Amino acid sequence: MTTIDIAIPVLNEEHYISGCLDSVLAFELPEHVCSTIYVLDGGSLDHTRSVVKDYSQRFSKIVLLDNPGRIQSCALNIVIRQGKGDYILRLDAHSFYPRDYLRLCLETAKRTGGDNVGGVVITKPGNFGYAARVVQALTTHSFGVGNSGFRLDSSEKAVDTVPFGFFKREIFDRIGLYDERLVRAQDYEINRRIIAAGGKVWLNPNIRVYYHNQPGLYSFYKKQITKEAPYNAYLWWVAPYAFAPRHAITGLFSAGILSGLVLWSLIPWVQLPFLAVMMLYGILAISSAFQQAKRYREPLHLLSLPVCFFMYHFLHGFGVLWGLIRIATRTSPVQRIKEPWPGAGRYRAWPQM
Repeated sequence: MTTIDIAIPVLNEEHYISGCLDSVLAFELPEHVCSTIYVLDGGSLDHTRSVVKDYSQRFSKIVLLDNPGRIQSCALNIVIRQGKGDYILRLDAHSFYPRDYLRLCLETAKRTGGDNVGGVVITKPGNFGYAARVVQALTTHSFGVGNSGFRLDSSEKAVDTVPFGFFKREIFDRIGLYDERLVRAQDYEINRRIIAAGGKVWLNPNIRVYYHNQPGLYSFYKKQITKEAPYNAYLWWVAPYAFAPRHAITGLFSAGILSGLVLWSLIPWVQLPFLAVMMLYGILAISSAFQQAKRYREPLHLLSLPVCFFMYHFLHGFGVLWGLIRIATRTSPVQRIKEPWPGAGRYRAWPQM
C-alpha cells in the first residue's frame, strides 16, 4: 500500500478552502494508494476553521491541525514530522485541482525518479473585476514573470522549481526540513536544496493546478513590495545556492531607473542611453500588452498593461533593493531569528532528521 500525506496550510481562506477541499476529495486514487489530508491552520480569524471542521466531521481522512508558527514552512514541517506517508503532497488553499492531479504526480515520480515533481499553474482571476484580470495578464506573460516555466507552460523536463510539490518522504531525511526563517520563497529554497544535494526536481506540464490570483492591483503590488521581492533578497543570504538571475533582474531595473533619474541633471551624457533603455522597455511593454489583449480578448489591456507592467517591475525591483539594504544593515527578519541549529550559518537551513 502506498500512502500519501497531503498538506494544506491555511490562514483566512474561507472563500477558497471549500473549493480546494472539494477538488482534493475528488482525486482519482490508483489501486493500493490511500491518502490523509492535513489542513494546518495558522490562526485564521475568519470562518476557515469552522468550514474545515465541518469537512473533517464528514470525511475521516481530513485532519485539522494547529500551526502555531502561522507560516507555510512551519505547517509543512509539522506534516513532515508527524505524517507517515511514503510521499508528501504540498497544496495551496488558494487553488483547486483536477481529478487526475495526484495520480499524475505519483506516476511522474515513479517514472522519472524525481525527488519532487509538479506541474504548471493556470492563473485565474481573483474575482470578476477588471483589476483581477489585469493581475492575471501580468503574471501569465514572459515579459511579466521572465522564464518562470511553471507559470507559462513548458515541456516535460528537470527544472529548478515546481509549484507546491509532490515529494518523496525520504528526501527530507537527506536534506532536512523547510527553513522556518522564510515566510516567502520557502518552496524555491527547498527545491534548490534538493538539486544542490544531487536530487531531481521534475516538471510535467500535464499536471495542472488552477490558482486564484490577487483580486486587485493594490493587494498584488503590496504583496510584491512587502513579501515576494524582499524575501528574494533574504533567500540569497539564507541560501546562496538558491540565487536565480530572474529574481534579480527587477532589482537591477529599479536601480537603473533611480540612478538614471539622479544622474540625469548631473551627467548629461547619461540622458541618451537612459532614454534609449526606457524606449526599448516601452516597446516591449506595448508589444506584450498587445499580445495579452489579444489572448484574453481585453482591448483595455492595450492601455493599462504597459503602465501596470512598469509598476510591477519597478515595485518588485524596489522591494528587492529594500531587502538587500536590510540584509546589509542586519535588520532583515531572517537575521533576527536564531539559526535553526548551532552552526547552520547561512548555507544550510536544517540538519538531517
